[in-house]
Parts: sequence; structure tokens; C-alpha cells
Amino acid sequence: MPDDISRSGLPDFAVLHERETVPDYDVSTPLDTDYYGVFADVPQTDRAFWDRARSFATESLDELTTAWDKAEYPLHLARRLGELDLLTDGVVGPGLSPMSPLAAGLVNMEISRGDGSMGTVVAVQGGLALRSIALFGSPEQQERWLVPLARAEKLGAFALTEPDHGSDSVGLETTAQRDGDEWVLNGEKKWIGNGSVGDVTVVWARDDDGNVRGFLVEQDTPGYHGETITGKGSLRAIHQARITLTDVRIALDAVLPGTHTFKDASTVLFATRLGVAWSALGHATAVFEAALNYSTQRIQFGKPLAGFQLVQERLTMMLSRLTSMQLHCLRLAELDGAGTLRPIQASLAKYHNTRAAREIASMARDMLGGNGILLENHVIQHLADIESLHTYEGTESVQSLLIGRDLTGISAFR
Repeated sequence: MPDDISRSGLPDFAVLHERETVPDYDVSTPLDTDYYGVFADVPQTDRAFWDRARSFATESLDELTTAWDKAEYPLHLARRLGELDLLTDGVVGPGLSPMSPLAAGLVNMEISRGDGSMGTVVAVQGGLALRSIALFGSPEQQERWLVPLARAEKLGAFALTEPDHGSDSVGLETTAQRDGDEWVLNGEKKWIGNGSVGDVTVVWARDDDGNVRGFLVEQDTPGYHGETITGKGSLRAIHQARITLTDVRIALDAVLPGTHTFKDASTVLFATRLGVAWSALGHATAVFEAALNYSTQRIQFGKPLAGFQLVQERLTMMLSRLTSMQLHCLRLAELDGAGTLRPIQASLAKYHNTRAAREIASMARDMLGGNGILLENHVIQHLADIESLHTYEGTESVQSLLIGRDLTGISAFR
């Protein structure tokens, strides 16, 4: 009997372990997986944004992995995104560089392929804060804030969610009362990116008439308190905050004049929702390519994992989902560019892509075995970060109800 075969006829793992040398696996090298050539014809102007995002993601990968492990927010990297002009998320406004919907999506995808926390910086800084001011701000507000936010010279936050109002954010309780030539804000917000480390927060509150309006609150205003939320198991390299507003006094012209109802806040969220679908694609690309890279390098039972039928079947399943995600994103970028994108279509893309990303990440983690839980191999980090994408900008349940209402004409909401 060979000395590496046990009496059961199976390999003696103790003997095999003595022989094994543990290599360093290179699982983070981009493979540019695009089985259908979905992105083969990206225009050069859009590709320039993509290339800058790829360079940032590659150069910052190791530092962000360490920051994620330590739950530290590397603000200098957030500012670096601004220097590279990668933070506008396609928002149009005075002083902002033109960025097509496709370019904005590719940036979201690529930054998230590297790290989900930085992908969330793009969503918060550009998708939410910058977009709110560009859509609804006065010319004076736009002149003051748009370019500094785009360049990350100033950090912005978007405060809608409250401790008791997440999915039902339409029920927000934060108030803004008129007192002479000032507004007085009171209430609480939760899960607010940049809410404790930024410069200005777009706070959504109800005025004296019950209308939902947006207010620009500088974070050093007396009565504004942002406390960083600790103990997170996801998006650990960006800080979210719980905000308490206690008799916060701001000038009358601090209100965003274009905001009047909750639909205005929803307009911002719907626009950002497509970015979440692109971010999910970035995460899914990272974990799929990690699994594919690993399968060709990891030797078990005398041959690469890629040589086993079960592994090839799993890779094929993952690729099919990834390709579907790419097609969703490209088609909606085309609709957005043509000005015909319906908000509910962005909801379907978010619903589909975050679900698919979860499935791909779970399979990738399983394929890497024990190595799949090591941060150095990145899969477990992406898997954890995808959980946040699956929730924010509207949970899966809320998206399904929105889509169901559109399909049937019957609302399942109260």
C-alpha cells in the first residue's frame, strides 16, 4: 500500500500535509471577465474614467484591506477619489466634469471591485449629497458646495434614515420649525455615511406644514452631534454615524429650495439605486475572479481545483449570473443616457444584482475553503460588504413591493 493511502483507500491527509508547501495565492489580479463582450465598445471618454478607477482600486487595495480589518476610515483615500474626478456619479451641475451614465456606472463597478467602503464613498459623496444639491439647491448653494464636494475638499452626508424609520423612511419624524429668520431642527438620524467626519449634511425633515424638505446643515453647527457607529461587520473602512439634532439653528436660506415633498428625496434615491446595481457587479466580479484565479493555482489530490467537474460547474454558474448582471447594468446605462430610464427599472436592477452578488460571493467563499475567510484573499470582505448593498438604498423586500405594484397596479404598502 502506498504510504500516502490510508486503509480506507482514501489519501492520508496527515502525510499529504507534511508534503504540502503553502503558496501565496494571487487571487486579486483583474481578469476583465466579459464573456459576451458587454463592455467591448466602451467609448474612450468613458474608458478614461474606468482606467483611473482601476488604477485607484489596484493601488489602494492593500491599504484598504488593512483599514477594513482595523475599522479605520482612510479619509485621504476618499480625497484621492476627488482628485481623480471620480466622485460626481454622473451628476450634472456648474463646474462639474461631464460624466456619462455608463462612465458613472463603470466607476462604481471598478471602485467596488477593489473595496466596498470606497464604493460607498462614491455613493454617499456623489450619488446622494452632491446630487441633492445639484438637483434642488439654489445657485448660491451650488456655487458654494458642488465643486468642493466633487473634489472631496469637503465631505458630504445625506441624512434620511432614522432609528425608527428605515424602509418606511416616508414616516420620518425629524422636524424643522420656523423661528423668525431661522430654522430649528430636532430629531435623530442613523446609518449616515460621513455623518460624523464630514463638513455638510443634507438633512431631510418635516417643516411646520408637514412638508418634507432638505436642509444643508454644517456639521460644526451647535446642536449637531454625529457619533460614529462601531461594531460593524460590513463596510468597515467608512464611517457611518448616528446623528442627534438638538435645537440646531440654521439660516432660512439653508433649505434646498427645490425640495417640497418626500418624492424629492426619492428622486435622489432612485438615481443612486442604479449605482448600487453597478457596485454589486463590481463586488461580484472581484469574488468570481478570485475563485477562478484560485482554482487554477490551488492543487488538491494532485491537480488544480479547476480540473474537477464540480468546480467547473460552479464557475459556469457564477459566470452566468455575472454576465446577467453586466447586461442589466449596460442596458440601464443606455436607457439613462437616452433619458428614458424609469425609476422602477433601477429598482429591478438593484434587486437582481444584489441577489446575484450574494450568490456568487457565497459560492466563491466556499470554493476557497478555509482560505476563503482570510482577508488577504478578499472574498470574505466582499461577501460581508455585499450584505450592506443588499440593504441600503431600499431593501430587497421594498424593491419587490415597488416592482410588484408596477406590475399589478395594486399597492401592497399600507
